[in-house]
Amino acid sequence: MPFDCTAESQHFGCSLGLVLRQYARELDWARDGVVELGTGDASAVAGVVAGVPGLRVRSWDVDAPSVVAARATIAEHGVGDRYTVEHGDFFAGSAGSPARTVITNPPYLPAPDGDLELPGLWGGPDGNALLLRLLDGPWEHVVTAVASYADPVGTLEAAADAGYRVTSFLAMPLELGRYSREPKVLARIRELVDAGRGWADEDSYMVAVALLTRSPALRGDRAAELAGALQLPLVPALAAA
Repeated sequence: MPFDCTAESQHFGCSLGLVLRQYARELDWARDGVVELGTGDASAVAGVVAGVPGLRVRSWDVDAPSVVAARATIAEHGVGDRYTVEHGDFFAGSAGSPARTVITNPPYLPAPDGDLELPGLWGGPDGNALLLRLLDGPWEHVVTAVASYADPVGTLEAAADAGYRVTSFLAMPLELGRYSREPKVLARIRELVDAGRGWADEDSYMVAVALLTRSPALRGDRAAELAGALQLPLVPALAAA
């Protein structure tokens, strides 16, 4: 079942479009294309593909209903020749791809297990399991959503250890919604916040869409600024970035 959050989708799509336009030369997506981990209903990315000539995206999603919904959305936008979706595991399907850039708005609900109202939103015990796995891969550039309550401290530490720097980001607040307030999810969010591994108040949290890169063509590192935007304490590993 695809997850639908208009505000989050619009934020991800707008931010992704800006990144791909601003860094078109450095990311070289016109030559190599882009791969996507998790398609959802494709509403955010289909609009980007429609508005960015030459952009080609190959995507994978493990949820069959989401694939059906995504293909319908892609057809409505008339970009089926440049945006394809496959039902299956991203990590297996993308192996050997020439693309150097991966995009994702990953599931990031933290909880002890995936027995949730919408299991496809489970991001592991800390909410960042898929993102950490992605950062352990071969990608030169990662454009990803980072949620302030899904152990962004651990995410930024892992990114730095893997050789990534934060080139740019756009952050916005979102309300804690139905799925974030599910009791086991909310309890885990509070544990992460209390441990200094994330941020959320009684009603909201932050989501940033960030470009992480290993490329020497993109200079500087805004990891500490991103931590601040996510309301995080400036831990030593980020302060030194």
